[in-house]
Amino acid sequence: MADEHPRFDPAQAAPFLTARSHNGWLGLAYRDHGEDWVELELPWRQDLLGEDGREVLASGPIISLMDMASGLAIWTRMGHFRAIATLDLRVDYTRPARGCSSVFGRAQCYRLTRSAAFVRGIAHDGDAEDPVAHMQAVFMSIDARHVELPNG
Repeated sequence: MADEHPRFDPAQAAPFLTARSHNGWLGLAYRDHGEDWVELELPWRQDLLGEDGREVLASGPIISLMDMASGLAIWTRMGHFRAIATLDLRVDYTRPARGCSSVFGRAQCYRLTRSAAFVRGIAHDGDAEDPVAHMQAVFMSIDARHVELPNG
């Protein structure tokens, strides 16, 4: 019996999901993905600076970047879109992002259970070997219903 739901494709879904609400305002953009990970970009913008006089993105938008990348990684690993909620998301900053640089968030869903998803990742500004931050998170499933996303 063929699966009646197409497999979740983050490359196709990300433009729809990142164009709305807070994520749309931030300008998050899809970059790449694998079987259990997704990478998004947070473009540098003057109005997202953390401190006057420094050309460095604030931490709040980076947390939002990692939260959205985590959701996409979870759905990618599950193979379908399902309502989830962030239970715990911790971001440990190792250094400030480089001035006037985009920040990339790569999240990997490394474990799924019936009701929870475990994610880890990094934020970097072009060199994944020299991350801006490390992230660890836990998400919960809201319900078992499959949701069809519109094409577009």
